[in-house]
Amino acid sequence: HAVNIGQQQAANGDRCRAKVLTVETMNPNVKRVEYAVRGPIVQRAVQLEKELKQGAKKPFTEVIKANIGDAHAMGQKPITFFRQVLALCAYPALLEEEKFPEDAKQRARRILAACGGHSIGAYSASQGIECIRQDVSRYIEKRDGGIPSNPDNIYLSTGASDAIVTMLKLLVCGEGRQRTGVMISIPQYPLYSAALADLAAVQINYYLDEDKSWSLDVAELRRSLNAAREHCNPRVLCIINPGNPTGQVQSRQCIEDVIRFAKEERLFLMADEVYQDNVYAEGCKFHSFKKVLFEMGPEYSSTVEMASFHSTSKCFMGECGFRGGYMEVINMDPAVKAQLIKLVSVRLCPPVPGQALMDLVVNPPQPDEPSYTTFEKTAVLAALAEKASITEQAFNTMPGFTCNPVQGAMYTFPRISIPQKAIDKAKELGQVPDMFYCMKLLEEEGICLVPGSGFGQRDGTFHFRMTILPPTEKLKIVLQRIKDFHLRFTQEFS
Repeated sequence: HAVNIGQQQAANGDRCRAKVLTVETMNPNVKRVEYAVRGPIVQRAVQLEKELKQGAKKPFTEVIKANIGDAHAMGQKPITFFRQVLALCAYPALLEEEKFPEDAKQRARRILAACGGHSIGAYSASQGIECIRQDVSRYIEKRDGGIPSNPDNIYLSTGASDAIVTMLKLLVCGEGRQRTGVMISIPQYPLYSAALADLAAVQINYYLDEDKSWSLDVAELRRSLNAAREHCNPRVLCIINPGNPTGQVQSRQCIEDVIRFAKEERLFLMADEVYQDNVYAEGCKFHSFKKVLFEMGPEYSSTVEMASFHSTSKCFMGECGFRGGYMEVINMDPAVKAQLIKLVSVRLCPPVPGQALMDLVVNPPQPDEPSYTTFEKTAVLAALAEKASITEQAFNTMPGFTCNPVQGAMYTFPRISIPQKAIDKAKELGQVPDMFYCMKLLEEEGICLVPGSGFGQRDGTFHFRMTILPPTEKLKIVLQRIKDFHLRFTQEFS
């Protein structure tokens, strides 16, 4: 209809033309993209903050955004050593100052020496600064007990997200039933579903087992793969460990099973390991996919193709805004690698301050250096472990909630019971029940959470994701308010 009007106006010599870019004429893949972590609930939260600032009366005095894993926004203090080095890199005149420790100055000088014109304002090589990639390789070797890592296989990136999307771009091809299928866990981190929608790839869901602390079962992988083969060509298996939004930490046995499955079914493995320092539960330990792959011997380590990802945004750093990350590729065809280098060079380079920060994450103060005793890593991770335990216990003592142990990462994904009347009311409003629940919680208590439907969940179950990042005292307040709200909500709709 709009097109006809446009043609008539053009025929009449009318200067008023229809827009070139409309919702009808735009890229249809983009319209299919959804990203719950910054969805309608968050937009409403921002609006409520503005209303509070303008003096509007609400049943709460502040909006607490527990929707996104943004540690500094939640009040975590930046790690001193990291910020000292970044300050020195950004403003080298400070290298003359007495108040900066010598090890921070040494790091800054080394990074600046690797930058064009000795400035972090210069472009770097597209794959990232070479000495930083060497440091990343050394970090991986040390983490994995001496298994070699080659700096040529390291690609620095704009956070892990950018590397994940780039990798998916390389993997997606084919038409119709030959279109690439990508296996992702449900619940999943919505970056995956969004990227797959954008690339018009086929999303293949495999479900984590909520009754077994969100564990991953190869029988479920097989079920999901066989069902998908009817309509697409499954080529990729994505794993998030420790889990987001579910917070589980995979056992070594489970990782071995997954690697065997990937080899048998000829799948490219993508291991999202951005929470590798965030492991809290007794008896849980982080095992990198690469380490397990190599310990399984050459039958696996020389054949299974894999990319693994890490970031400066999570763990104890929480430096989300610097957009630092890396990916390591294993067993990648050299001809494809050339194409990958071409693809990353189109974007010129990842942010250089983010690269510098990544370097500090993989090369922190050593025991013989002055900053070692004041480095806050242990304290930050201990506080997170305490908050993981407080959160799990609080939810499990609330009527209408069940919550698995938060073994790792930064989130809890409790299951909530929603009364039938509330489910009917949500339908009437054209909303998913847990979206209706979370929106009401935001309006009444000022707490911003993401509904489970934004991550995927088994039909008939309802959840929300909440970060464990608020300061302990504030976290306790948040949990109490959720409890009060849930009792009111259940009464209102019973």
